[in-house]
Amino acid sequence: MSGERVRIVEVGPRDGLQNEARPVPTEVKVAFVDALSASGFDEIEVSSFVSAKWIPQLADAEEVFARIRRVPGITYMALVPNLHGLERARAARVDKVAVFTAASETFSRKNTNAGIAETLERFRPVVAEAAVPVRGYISTAFHCPFEGPIAPAQVVSVAQSLLQLGVDELSIGDTIGKATTDEVKRLLDVLLPVVPSPKGLALHFHDTFGHAVGNAVAAHALGITVFDASTGGIGGCPYAPGAPGNVATEALVAAFPDHTGIDLAKLRAASAIVQPHLAH
Repeated sequence: MSGERVRIVEVGPRDGLQNEARPVPTEVKVAFVDALSASGFDEIEVSSFVSAKWIPQLADAEEVFARIRRVPGITYMALVPNLHGLERARAARVDKVAVFTAASETFSRKNTNAGIAETLERFRPVVAEAAVPVRGYISTAFHCPFEGPIAPAQVVSVAQSLLQLGVDELSIGDTIGKATTDEVKRLLDVLLPVVPSPKGLALHFHDTFGHAVGNAVAAHALGITVFDASTGGIGGCPYAPGAPGNVATEALVAAFPDHTGIDLAKLRAASAIVQPHLAH
């Protein structure tokens, strides 16, 4: 294995908690993020500035950002759906914002009430006015719960559109966890040539069928060094049937020993803060 560092972007506080049946108390979220900040991450996705009507579990985004202890050198990111979300994120002093689309037209419509092209148009002013780095999520990049297998060319098309808008990084999601290592390799064979640098490409695996760690190892062999993960494997997608959990951060740390800079003991302590408040 290459000696290059493997960066894990911790998405538990946002992607992990948004799918919970009941909201986690704000003070627990703050303590969770603070414990993650002490664990060795350089980037944490803290919350989402979406309407509380759609994601009530994250309605306290402003308060969480106001109360966390920010550690120099750590990027604290949030998802924003539109310009209003960006304005809220700016007021909360977010270091990086993320926008969200899909490679599946059906999933995009069910998740955002808009087709792929319309979501991209929504993001155009967000990316233009962000004044901070912007990540672009592409969900259902391998399989869709409604359309089945997704052709790699569809993912490349959406990726090129996001890059043309000016996003700084892409995160490619296996939303229902069905991707195989062969599918990961096929997609990366056509996707890597259109990305300015492999460091601007993250992979976001769900572990529904136990493929996530193997997929990450296969992607790493092809030059990918950035992976999203959620402490304790919490989370999923409220709009994707059969997406019960993100790959556990602990599993990726174990898969890339001495490459992540993350302290497993501190990571387990962070997990212990939030686990008693989860509905499962």
